[in-house]
Amino acid sequence: MTGSDLSFGRHSHAFHTSDAHAERGTRWVLWITLIAMAVEIVAGWWFNSMALLADVWHMGSHALAIGLSVAAYAAARRYAHDPRFAFGTWKIEVLAGFASAIALLGVAALMAWVSVERLLTPQAIAYREAMVVAVIGLVVNLACAFILARSKGHAHHHHGHGHGDHGHAHGHDAGHEDLNLKSAYMHVLADALTSVLALVALAGGWLYGWGWLDPAMGIAGAVLVAWWARGLLVQTATVLLDREMDHPVVEEIRAVVEADGQTHITDLHVWRVGREVYACAIALVTRDAALTPQAVRGRLAVHEEVVHATIEVVHRP
Repeated sequence: MTGSDLSFGRHSHAFHTSDAHAERGTRWVLWITLIAMAVEIVAGWWFNSMALLADVWHMGSHALAIGLSVAAYAAARRYAHDPRFAFGTWKIEVLAGFASAIALLGVAALMAWVSVERLLTPQAIAYREAMVVAVIGLVVNLACAFILARSKGHAHHHHGHGHGDHGHAHGHDAGHEDLNLKSAYMHVLADALTSVLALVALAGGWLYGWGWLDPAMGIAGAVLVAWWARGLLVQTATVLLDREMDHPVVEEIRAVVEADGQTHITDLHVWRVGREVYACAIALVTRDAALTPQAVRGRLAVHEEVVHATIEVVHRP
């Protein structure tokens, strides 16, 4: 039995392993965010700043979203070898990213709504005190972003492979991000953005009397956050809906299986079962009487990212 022969015996469906650095970094950020959130909630209402309150709402909602990311890592690890999950538990993490993106859209909508309300009915703001708290919030957000960025660095590695007689190597890094970690990172960046906008708005109001700038910055921040959330929604939905048939690996599978000129794929399905790994189901017709599913798996072995293959072979004279 060769190493590429997947048809005999039982094998694990734990195709993906959660990154311990990412999980640990996300947990640290959760605790930091909860502490900073408590401080900013009190200060935001006390100093009556719309931009600062937007920062507070972000921090609170992001604490929930980051908590969801932490829970997703824990659940994916706990159920990694549970046979009820036919293709592993990686999509638990992706689902958490999708939920976080929806939460981010909700926060953007709330920011826009309340900012418009404050634009129509201005209120007095304690600028100097609010700026102090906004600076503290920005420092906290930048620290959290740094922690998550380091976690992303640990989680990411270049994945490449050679193609034997094709004589070249390449990577499939695009789209291989940790989407659960990315969702937490985007929430932190959104917090940092609203802190910066709050500082700009507060400075303009304090120095030049531009009271309208505070809610205007809240609206601008809402638009940008909504745009970020849309991008994350598209990425996570693509994985959850298995929209992978335009990925380069699909044509690579087709090319290597049909390389003998006697074999033609009649049906091919490819989907992701981990951040950098794929499963496929192939139905093919061949004139090669000696071709077996094991031999097809041998051809696929040059693509180390294909970790599970179901193959149906029909022989034609």
